[in-house]
Amino acid sequence: MPAPGNKRKSQDVNLENLGFEMGNKPPQAIDFEEAVLGALLIEPSVLDEAMEELKPSCFYDPRNKMVFEAIVSLVNEHIAPDLLTVSQKLKALGNLEAVGGPTFLAGLSQKIGAAAHIEYYIKVLKQKTIQRDLITASFGILKTAYDESVDVDFLIDSAQSKIFDAIQNSVRNDVQEIGSVIKVAMDDVERMQAQSGLSGVPSGYPSIDKITMGWQASDLIILAARPSVGKTAFALNIARNAAVDHNMPVAVFSLEMPAIQLAKRLMTSESGLPADKIKGGSKLEPREWEQLEFKLKALSKAPLYVDDTPSLPIMEFRTKVKRLVKSKKVRLVIVDYLQLMQGPPELRGMREQEVAAISRMLKATAKELNVPIIALSQLSRNAVQRTGGTGKPQLSDLRESGAIEQDADMVLFVHRPDYLGLSETENGKETTQIIIAKHRNGETGEIDMLFKSEQIRFVEMDQTLASQAVFASEMNNSTEPQPQGGFDPFAGGPDFGAPGYGGADFGNPADFGAPDIR
Repeated sequence: MPAPGNKRKSQDVNLENLGFEMGNKPPQAIDFEEAVLGALLIEPSVLDEAMEELKPSCFYDPRNKMVFEAIVSLVNEHIAPDLLTVSQKLKALGNLEAVGGPTFLAGLSQKIGAAAHIEYYIKVLKQKTIQRDLITASFGILKTAYDESVDVDFLIDSAQSKIFDAIQNSVRNDVQEIGSVIKVAMDDVERMQAQSGLSGVPSGYPSIDKITMGWQASDLIILAARPSVGKTAFALNIARNAAVDHNMPVAVFSLEMPAIQLAKRLMTSESGLPADKIKGGSKLEPREWEQLEFKLKALSKAPLYVDDTPSLPIMEFRTKVKRLVKSKKVRLVIVDYLQLMQGPPELRGMREQEVAAISRMLKATAKELNVPIIALSQLSRNAVQRTGGTGKPQLSDLRESGAIEQDADMVLFVHRPDYLGLSETENGKETTQIIIAKHRNGETGEIDMLFKSEQIRFVEMDQTLASQAVFASEMNNSTEPQPQGGFDPFAGGPDFGAPGYGGADFGNPADFGAPDIR
């Protein structure tokens, strides 16, 4: 039986039992454990390297593990470990008799190997630890896989996480000289200078892309607004622009509305027809049917993927995104919206902590998969109750958790003055501002737009009516959609084939790199 002071986890007991069942002992190197501990007791010069590389779990023998824990405690208290101090610390922890008393420590000091070989000893201990961790992870996966009550998506993500955690023991990020880091940075600068246009996924709005250079890989972008202001519409505009104009695979996770409603919104934006007609409130004329079918051909072939699972658990989301990135090469992920996701089960009922966990997981997923994630978020009532000023939202208005602001690489607000009764202009009901309130890797700013609510689309302020004449000409002279140029009735979509915008052919994914925003 384990000694009273033994703190070994129950998973180690599972390792023993599993080893007996398979006729094998768990991977271990007791001699190397004793050699390392002996060196720590006698040679102060090896202390720093051991403290950096080893953890208590690297020691399989319970007695060796307790001795190492005592050494760690002494180091944290700025006390040099030796036979006397370690013995005293073990006694204070109630573990001295459990390890075999001072006699055991004296024996360790006699088993010291050459201090010059400590690096090799540590490497062996870490290898054995990884083997044990992989066995433990595999045993846990096997046990969970037999549990019929466990959701398969949770099982897959849990299995991936356990294996990933097990191999992290072998990953070491060494300190780097600034010269080598600058060389890598210079290579990246040269690469960026050699390519024209955007470095990330385009939003379809030149004013936004000029600031962001596109949605950057591994970034978490928070798009926030009060209800009914248009954040879902703006997010769909962004998704459509990337998927249709640039043929970039986009995944949309809609927790608020079903996929068919999203499809009707996209149909309204793409066709330029009033939303009332798409919803069936009024009848479509024959000419409008032709217009609808004509404009939807490109949208129907776009690499746009929609998941409308309600109350989506964050772990299931991670699994689905991993699969989409691997199988569909998804370049952009949109979540509508963050507060409707389910966090870890153990945090249910603690809303602020749950939202914080969801935010951290979204950022971790973006970084792990190297794709930008745009997560929509609600704003608190402070955004409309604040007296004085322009009524513009602030970072402090992000609802339910300050962790959202902390985790986000970029925070955008959709601000509608008419929604707050602050607009006095003739087109006040359409005037909208996209406010970049936080931008970790660039500048902030405010971008004026028009929101065409009847067509559910956002339009750049400088978009002219001349392009509508081009669209009418296309309808009269062509039975097939024009891949480039012409009118794009969708929100803010610039005419990439028009003069003054670089003239890049975004219909070909291989040609991505422009526009040349001046």
